[in-house]
Amino acid sequence: MKRVVLISLLAVLYACNSVNRKEEVEVESEFDFGTFKAEFIEAMWEINPISASYQGVHKYDAQLPIPNEARKEAKLQFTRSWLKRIQKFNYDSLSESDKIDYHLIEDDLKSSDFYVNLFKAGEWNPSSYNLGGSFFQVINYQKHSLEKRLEDVNQKLIQVVAYYEQAQKNIKQPTKVHTNLAVQQLEGSKSIFNKTLVDSLNASSKDEEFKIKFQQKIDIAIAAIESYKVFLQTEYLDKEYDSTTFRSFRIGEELYSQKFDAEIQSAYSAKGIFEVAVDEKGDLHEKMFRLSDMLWEKYFNEAEKPGTRFVQIQLVIDEVAKTHVHRDSFVTSIRKQIPELVAFVNDNELITLDSKKPLVVRETPEYMRGFAGASISAPGPYDADAETYYNVTPLDHYTEAEAESYLREYNNYTLQILNIHEAIPGHYTQLVYSNQSPSLIKSIMGNGAMIEGWAVYTERMMLEAGYGGDNLEMGLMYYKWNLRTVCNTILDYGIQVLDFTEEDAMQLLMTEAFQEKSEAEGKWRRARLSQVQLCSYFTGFYEIMQLREELQEIMGEKFDLKTFHEDFLSYGSAPVKYIRKLMLKKLSLEAKSSV
Repeated sequence: MKRVVLISLLAVLYACNSVNRKEEVEVESEFDFGTFKAEFIEAMWEINPISASYQGVHKYDAQLPIPNEARKEAKLQFTRSWLKRIQKFNYDSLSESDKIDYHLIEDDLKSSDFYVNLFKAGEWNPSSYNLGGSFFQVINYQKHSLEKRLEDVNQKLIQVVAYYEQAQKNIKQPTKVHTNLAVQQLEGSKSIFNKTLVDSLNASSKDEEFKIKFQQKIDIAIAAIESYKVFLQTEYLDKEYDSTTFRSFRIGEELYSQKFDAEIQSAYSAKGIFEVAVDEKGDLHEKMFRLSDMLWEKYFNEAEKPGTRFVQIQLVIDEVAKTHVHRDSFVTSIRKQIPELVAFVNDNELITLDSKKPLVVRETPEYMRGFAGASISAPGPYDADAETYYNVTPLDHYTEAEAESYLREYNNYTLQILNIHEAIPGHYTQLVYSNQSPSLIKSIMGNGAMIEGWAVYTERMMLEAGYGGDNLEMGLMYYKWNLRTVCNTILDYGIQVLDFTEEDAMQLLMTEAFQEKSEAEGKWRRARLSQVQLCSYFTGFYEIMQLREELQEIMGEKFDLKTFHEDFLSYGSAPVKYIRKLMLKKLSLEAKSSV
């Protein structure tokens, strides 16, 4: 009887809900998709205030969400609600551009469930609770007066203690490598509070009472950071290691494949791109061996060749790598090369550069160190005129031997390729274009594989255009650099899925990829700290090259490289598979209109 009553009740509820859904669909069908996107973006920033600050939306700068269960449920509710709304639209009736935005929003919302309920990084990655950057974004926003910024920071500081108390509660059997990173970065993060914020406070016109209370909040915040750091040290790092202290940093094939699909958004699977990378490694070895043959006499006169490919390539690389800058001029050397790259791009009409968008080469802030030696910090589309930072970590923390190893890796030839990748016409240029995209969705939901893939693509494109001339050393070092991109994918998949040991990683990186020990050790560390991200470089590059070749075949003599670059970048930072669809559609329409 209870079951019959329950079925009857459900039937009534279903009927009522059907009426409601019908009314909602009717309203939604009249709802403009552009308006929907605008409302979605605003709601997304409201629930993600820290991300908003990074993207240049400073409406929520005073907020600091506490990472508790209520916060988790609010994010899941946000996901469910907006998924329900977007799925009411008639997909087929949308424009081609809006269809891509539809996919980007839907994919992002669907991935939220994976990250919250399955991946759960907040339980095992203590470094995810690093507030240095979020406070820096607020105090560094020059369009707000210093007094307004300090007021926002003043409110934000109130939540720091609760934030780190909750962070301690969230940590459940972390990985050792992420715990070590957290301790390192937390120490650097404190400098944002006791230096950057204090300097801003002293430079302000705030009254003495405000300054006293503000300083007290800073002291309390620093104490909370220190307490969290001590917690990680005493509860985990200082304890004798066993299987219950730390979990493995490997996430396994199932989670890896799901994360690859969520982050990379490629036309390929994780396993598929891994297999392509393995084949590409062999091709690069062939090219490098031929160049080492051509360079052998220059560096070894008539000495007998070793007879082993890897040994011969390595011997030539070792000689070429001796040409590098001094450790004390590493950052300044990078700064000096940027104008040279700008001139080459302009002279060869490879892409239009916006001279009004500033690029600042700076030393990597302390709170960001420990992950990558060079990176770009770019403003979001809402603050597109703000400075873009090219972060370069100085070598002052290295011993002489470590610095020499690092500089041999980033020798005079490789350093130029690095600057192409990070700055001109790589990341910096692409992100300037992305901020100009008419679709905010395509800009703010940036796809890592497209962004990294473009930077890798520009390395080859610049050499194809004649950068470096006929210099065989530049060619050899480019292939070595490109081999690193390929081996990033092999390493990442190998470590997370195939259980590569440190010995396996060193064999791949030092023997097969010809990397210096310091670089290989850094990559082994990085591959344990991240998952999937190292695949983004080769995956995006491979898909962009395929797209270019496809369009060249279709267009023949009408294909223009500069036009291809600017068209490609005009779609923001969308996944390459979606950009390909739009570019082919545009080409098809142009062909029809010319008939």
